[in-house]
Amino acid sequence: QVQLVESGGGLVQAGGSLRLSCVASGRTFSRYNMGWFRQAPGKEREFVGAISRSGGATWYGNSVKGRFTISRDNAKTTVYLQMNSLKPEDTAVYYCAADVGYGSPINRIEYDYWGQGTQVTVSS
Repeated sequence: QVQLVESGGGLVQAGGSLRLSCVASGRTFSRYNMGWFRQAPGKEREFVGAISRSGGATWYGNSVKGRFTISRDNAKTTVYLQMNSLKPEDTAVYYCAADVGYGSPINRIEYDYWGQGTQVTVSS
């Protein structure tokens, strides 16, 4: 069992930045691909970014490429999402997730564990 706890959300003006963190329980963090997803009211949960077990590979959704950066610190069992140049359309609840298998990192059904989410609101 893996527990994930996100933090770092909040209210920010358009053009601003936020850094989300997700701390995982347990000692096997380096065995998981990690992902970030988001869900706005009335919309499906959307892929934001993912990072491989070693951190050597990353993937991003088209809407955030060039603005968001995912990283991880396996020693701290933490994955981060640095969000720059935020837009009102980035407003959503952001979730981190862990994939213990070897499926596609951009596919939400591949993820086995989810955090409770953190709200990000970008004002115009």
